[in-house]
Amino acid sequence: MDEAAFLTRLRALPLHPGAYGLRDDTGTLAGLVVTSDTMVQGVHFLPDDPPADVAWKLVATNLSDLAAKGALVEAITLNYPLSNAAWDDAFLRGLAAVTHAYDAPLLGGDTVTLPLGAPRILTVTAFGRDAAAPPRSGAQAGDALWVTGTIGDGGAGLAVARAGHGDAYLLGRYRRPTPRLAEGRALASHVHAMMDVSDGLLIDAARMAAASGLSLTLALDAVPLSTPARATGLTALAAATAGDDYELLFAAPAGWTPPVAATRVGRFAPGSGLSLTQGGASVPLPTSLGYQHGA
Repeated sequence: MDEAAFLTRLRALPLHPGAYGLRDDTGTLAGLVVTSDTMVQGVHFLPDDPPADVAWKLVATNLSDLAAKGALVEAITLNYPLSNAAWDDAFLRGLAAVTHAYDAPLLGGDTVTLPLGAPRILTVTAFGRDAAAPPRSGAQAGDALWVTGTIGDGGAGLAVARAGHGDAYLLGRYRRPTPRLAEGRALASHVHAMMDVSDGLLIDAARMAAASGLSLTLALDAVPLSTPARATGLTALAAATAGDDYELLFAAPAGWTPPVAATRVGRFAPGSGLSLTQGGASVPLPTSLGYQHGA
């Protein structure tokens, strides 16, 4: 069963009104926006990734969801499997760094014992306040699609980590992503829809279009790549399907200029589905638009 099929089954269960039908990355409860992410060793991080970096990424990916809601960080909880003292100590140092950097105080959580040889499974739940951004389902026909920052750095950084050598900037983008909290606050009251890019630009853009009941045309030659990523030979298509970028993807009226650095990459129209262009000509969709659990 893949992720989409599992979510369909979950929607048959009693859902809280703040779950929004499980069609967004966050929910609301008692005026707070809530999100929860789990990272699994061997899936979301490599076994030899530094524990401090794992802690940073675990928190930052949750805060990225709050950023997409234009929310202020209120608190986090941590579910943590105790393993060995050295790994735990290094993880805690990374946790201290990221919680201080983003003013994300710890509210509580749970500790368990990790069986010998088992992969680490780590979960953070983040709570935000004063959320002002609309859900991913609010895009309107004629809207432009924009993305902050550059795309593909996370995927290129993963390749560096696997190789054990390469560009330090790309490695940092993979191991210590930056949640775009300030950008989310600046955009929140202006955009029609917003979400973060976690599984890949193409798959997440397609999700926004589907949630909004619209079609989307995305220009591959407009996808912003960093200079270090270009130097690796990364193509726009590979960058747009790689994931792990944690940039903000948002829909806004055509002709509007964002108050933050962003690149226009597509346009919504009546209909359904995602189409791609390169140099103004249509190009076929790749077999995979991005990462999907269970696929």
